[in-house]
Amino acid sequence: MGTLVLTMKASIIEMFLVLLVTGIHSNKEVTKKIKRLKFNVPQINCDVKAGKIINPEFIVKCPAGCQDPKYHVYGTDVYASYSSVCGAAVHSGVLDNSGGKILVRKVAGQSGYTGSYSNGVQSLSLPRWRESFIVSESKPQKGVTYPSALTYSSPKSPAAKAGETTKAYHRPPVPESTPQPGSVTQVLVVTAAEAAHTTLPKPSPSTASPTSSPRPQPVGHRSRGETDLWSTTTYTSSQNRPGANPGIPRQDASGAAFQKPVGADVSLGKLPAASPKVLLLFPGFVPKEELSTQSLEPVSLGDPNCKVDLSFLIDGSSSIGKRRFRIQKQFLADVAQALDIGPAGPLMGIVQYGDNPATQFNLKTHMNSHDLKTAIEKITQKGGLSNAGRAISFVTKNFFSKANGNRGTAPNVAVVMVDGWPTDKVEEASRLARESGINIFFITIEGAVENEKQHMPEPNFVNKAVCRTNGFYAFHVQSWFGLHKTLQPLVKRVCDTERLACSKTCLNSADIGFVIDGSSSVGTGNFRTVLQFVANLSREFEISDTDTRVGAVQYTYEQRLEFGLDRYSSKADVLNAIKRVGYWSGGTSTGAAINYALEQLFKKSKPNKRKLMILVTDGRSYDDVRIPALAAHLKGVITYAIGVAWAAQEELEVIATHPARDHSFFVDEFDNLYQYVPRIIQNICTEFNSQPRN
Repeated sequence: MGTLVLTMKASIIEMFLVLLVTGIHSNKEVTKKIKRLKFNVPQINCDVKAGKIINPEFIVKCPAGCQDPKYHVYGTDVYASYSSVCGAAVHSGVLDNSGGKILVRKVAGQSGYTGSYSNGVQSLSLPRWRESFIVSESKPQKGVTYPSALTYSSPKSPAAKAGETTKAYHRPPVPESTPQPGSVTQVLVVTAAEAAHTTLPKPSPSTASPTSSPRPQPVGHRSRGETDLWSTTTYTSSQNRPGANPGIPRQDASGAAFQKPVGADVSLGKLPAASPKVLLLFPGFVPKEELSTQSLEPVSLGDPNCKVDLSFLIDGSSSIGKRRFRIQKQFLADVAQALDIGPAGPLMGIVQYGDNPATQFNLKTHMNSHDLKTAIEKITQKGGLSNAGRAISFVTKNFFSKANGNRGTAPNVAVVMVDGWPTDKVEEASRLARESGINIFFITIEGAVENEKQHMPEPNFVNKAVCRTNGFYAFHVQSWFGLHKTLQPLVKRVCDTERLACSKTCLNSADIGFVIDGSSSVGTGNFRTVLQFVANLSREFEISDTDTRVGAVQYTYEQRLEFGLDRYSSKADVLNAIKRVGYWSGGTSTGAAINYALEQLFKKSKPNKRKLMILVTDGRSYDDVRIPALAAHLKGVITYAIGVAWAAQEELEVIATHPARDHSFFVDEFDNLYQYVPRIIQNICTEFNSQPRN
């Protein structure tokens, strides 16, 4: 009997040992399998914005093709959370256009995101945004757990498009007790891969504080008439439910979602297999800035580094065809996107021409790139001939006006697009445009080959039209299908306002010094007439600290600076200063006055300004004028000499710049001075416009 008992005990012990060894082996196998589980990197689309993803730090995989300008990016290095995640990665150089994995980390919002062009992506400027992010290579940091499934703040999550499914935690019954102030709400969402090694933190007001925690705040909005339930439907299934608003929590009367009783434990084993992360939320707390800005598009004020008023003259002729016309429209939309349209930056309007030109929309019609692109899409083709010359004339006379949004402080630019060659002449219309301060660019697509040039009404029409013939203003495109290659070079040149030479006209780019005879022979009444003549001339110019500037010197035996070139920066101030000039009376030392003007006025002239001296005298000088006049000519000062009554003609011709017939004038009476204002202005502008255009 005893032997039997011992045998049974031995068998039981042996069975126990076998089971123990088997269990240990099985546990090792399970452990090995768990260790072999790879981290599942979520995939997103190019249009996913960082602000739609709640997770503060995550690794994602971007597809190819995110270099497309339709995926907006705001900022440089640090990006506003309204930006495309993948677009920002391409812009920063972390990815190329073939896609790949990246690490994204949320950071605080900032005021002033600077746009830039990098790696084929044009990022835009933005005054401020509530949240930012940075992107880097997908190298996981030690001790940081990255989600296998992303948590989105919008019910229209783009995750499903990329094949990702996101599950939400189903809320257990809400305890009847009313949440106490300062208690913490938990929305429990943990991924299956994280469940094995994640420890839930103990909630406390300090860790949930929006100022001390990097975790973003909830974006749930209170629903009307639904105060009890939280929606827990997954994003994927919501597409099959009409009217459903899944994924957005609905708050109860207290604003609580799931209140964890103090001291209670949460069992991970009861969670679904795959859920998002743990978020710590105050009951009913929804930040005011989230409610007010979550769904709002950031409104860009435009790129201040590209402040131009831009007109595109597009070819709507019948020869272009519908397909090429669509390519032309797409090019315009891409330009609008790249320019970052806005009231503080570039403004853009479009004129379409065929037989006759017509404004599609002017400079003030659309004040941002998005609206402009929408309007471009709606443009329909006119048909007819390709009368570009008529279109340029139309733009000069009608487009750049204050009523059409022309700001006056921004350079005027006209970009003419033509299929082949124009069917009319452009030279005269372009000359008038240039003299009006319009910088003309030409884009010629599929231009005439050698045997077609005989059919052109105006050979070498591009050089006759553009602002300068140095190649900066002309683009020659072999095929419509290669038009997109001119996008970035064109944008760069249009925005280079320092090189827009035709913005400088005869009326807005001079430093003018008036040298006024105040001798006794003039008399008080005639002196006031001379001042009126000076005012009439000044009134013709565009006066500001960056445009034309005006100064004045009065002389007798001595000289007096009435006001310098840098004294007044508006036309009204200059005209008032001229009125206040007092009559001096004395002798006539014109030579000394010229030297004084060179020293006191033109020595302070800006290097990019034309220097004009306009001298008015009524008699022969008591001193020699030849050496001072020669000094003025050698210093590049263009001198106009106006003599009245007893002035010596030969002396006027010595003072005046060559040819004297264009720069010296004799008037028999003071009262006839006003008649010479138009002629003097015409001569000033003719001389300016005759400068070489190379």
